[in-house]
Amino acid sequence: MSTWLSLFAILFVVISAASLLVFQAYTGVPSLPSSTSEAADVIALLRQAGLKDRAKIYDLGSGWGTLVVALARAFPAAEVHGIEVSPLPYLVARVRTWNLANVSLIYKDFTKAAPGDADAVTCDLMTDTMRGVGRLPDATLATGTLVVSITFWFRGRTVCATRQAPMRGAVALYQWPTLAAVSPEITSSVASILSTS
Repeated sequence: MSTWLSLFAILFVVISAASLLVFQAYTGVPSLPSSTSEAADVIALLRQAGLKDRAKIYDLGSGWGTLVVALARAFPAAEVHGIEVSPLPYLVARVRTWNLANVSLIYKDFTKAAPGDADAVTCDLMTDTMRGVGRLPDATLATGTLVVSITFWFRGRTVCATRQAPMRGAVALYQWPTLAAVSPEITSSVASILSTS
């Protein structure tokens, strides 16, 4: 009996590790949880920006649910939506948030989601991924939507505020669309995309 249990445990660990590696290759982002200090900085920046009480907050690539839980507790009247495509972190986040009534988790690739009704969007991704993610808000978010990025920033965008702590990257707040030094053609193109969404 204990041999079967040991084999099952080993098989579970191998499948879990393989799942994490496969989805890291697919997304380009390792499944690392946000730190409590990063979550506190995200919350502080959203409060500083005047996020409304009954806001809709989306965490793109919500992973293990650390930031989703922190946001749900900090903004209890808000709707907090975590979007995650990697199965193991998604399942762990489901367990962590089962008793939080203001949280919904969506098992989906966030690049195929359209959080157009968002009041705020958060993300903690990698540099290469951020380039592609920058196009998602341009196409889906309403003017004035708050976007908070942990560690990796949107290139060519104007940052409204930041918070920095020792031994880790900064957290940046944007108000979308936040195009910096771009041509009028791009600005009008983005404006037309936003007006049709």
